[in-house]
Amino acid sequence: MIKSILLVAIGGGIGSVLRFVTNLLIAKNLPGKLHYATLTVNIIGCLLIGFLIGYLNKQSESENLKFLLVTGFCGGFTTFSTFGLENYSLIQSGNLITSLLYMAISIIIGILFVGLGIYLAK
Repeated sequence: MIKSILLVAIGGGIGSVLRFVTNLLIAKNLPGKLHYATLTVNIIGCLLIGFLIGYLNKQSESENLKFLLVTGFCGGFTTFSTFGLENYSLIQSGNLITSLLYMAISIIIGILFVGLGIYLAK
């Protein structure tokens, strides 16, 4: 358990730092109203988590690498990748309606709760 937590923490720390650096570089080179940095990180994170799951599921001894790279690194880099993976899994298992509902609820309630948090902070 401790080993798993350490692997997630190490991966998460590296992912968070890489996200920060990516955001700085992209925001500096592509200023504008669209959040290119977040969009880029989310898309790269989704590609990466898909690749890692696809690759690591074929490996027999991949649990530690999943903790380090999938849960830790991808989770630190962008939680959107996990959201994408969860929805892909729902769709693959024939739960399209559940996936659409999950997406809609997550996005709508997430945005509403950001507003609520800002309101409560005032």
